[in-house]
Amino acid sequence: MRYCAKSSGNRETRLPGYLLFLIACSFLVGLLALAWPKPVHAIRLKDVASFKGVRENQLLGNGLVVGLNGSGDGTNVDFNVQELGNLLDNMGIKANRDKIKVKNIAAVAVTAVLPPFARVGSRIDVLVSSMGDAKSLQGGTLVLTPLKGVDSQVYALAQGPISVGGFAASGEAGGGITKNHPTAGRIANGATVEREIPFDFASKQDIIMALNDPDFTTATRAVGVINKYLRGGYASSQDSGTIHIKLPPGYKDRLVSMLSSLENLEIAVDAVAKVVIDERNGTVVMGENVRLSTVAIAHGNLMIQIKERPRISQPLPFSQGTTTVVPDTSITVKEGRDRLMVLPEGVNIGQVVQALNAIGVTPRDLIAILQAIKAAGALQAELQII
Repeated sequence: MRYCAKSSGNRETRLPGYLLFLIACSFLVGLLALAWPKPVHAIRLKDVASFKGVRENQLLGNGLVVGLNGSGDGTNVDFNVQELGNLLDNMGIKANRDKIKVKNIAAVAVTAVLPPFARVGSRIDVLVSSMGDAKSLQGGTLVLTPLKGVDSQVYALAQGPISVGGFAASGEAGGGITKNHPTAGRIANGATVEREIPFDFASKQDIIMALNDPDFTTATRAVGVINKYLRGGYASSQDSGTIHIKLPPGYKDRLVSMLSSLENLEIAVDAVAKVVIDERNGTVVMGENVRLSTVAIAHGNLMIQIKERPRISQPLPFSQGTTTVVPDTSITVKEGRDRLMVLPEGVNIGQVVQALNAIGVTPRDLIAILQAIKAAGALQAELQII
């Protein structure tokens, strides 16, 4: 078969064979691109899982903030006086606690997070929050405060000036202005680690990895990716949220290097279809796997608007009447048009949102519609109300 084209000189020219081949290939590639399934977005393993034993620990302590400019605890708070008395006793000063009445101190709760593998001498941030009725911690200094873990052991010592991201100002006659939360602040690098949490990481012969959101499909995919990287059956899933990894012979002295490589492996994360509803502020969040069975939806609303217009009534001349204000009430009722829309089976999240927007639903109405669809058994997803 020949493909010819007439030129301006009434001569026929043939299209080269390689050009026809390129055109056919381009057309075939275009068809494959349209028919090829969309790629699944991969996520690093370190973002969806954590290694057992590598965790943070919470620390807590109660301390005393001094140096406040009259914005400390009032006379109704007595435990700040006890803390001040204990502080003075430790410094060798005997004070009569019944006569201690100061407004420049505040009793506070001091919290911190001890990161994994923190060593003695490391610095960590602390949060300071008022426990009494102090108006502001601005300009205050936290005195030496021990921070303890759940085992009542002291793991860090905190001290330093407090940085408050707000302020409060008021007059003696009352009122005033407040910005943000002046009764809570932070001390950057305000605590020094004094005790380490014992954890022999280098001598481990196997590693336990826990998924943040347990899922059998995600666990199976993670095991496959890990075994492919390690070139052997070293990983196995114990359940939907736990992956057991045996240490390969080539990584006996390179455990940190192996874990660094494993946590950067990319996997396709799967999750159950879920619709999350927050009725307090009308927020609705739907996952991409949400599907609907065939269902018909009718939506209508009723709007009632009431307007009050005060009208001045003037008396007639020489009538000895008085001018009065007469209320004039106007009530308008507007009923929205009911619309019936049929959603076919298997529609995805984009089609659901497009269809519900077409019938003019608001987020509040959408909450009621989704609950009704779930009650009808047409919503193929978990409905979670928070």
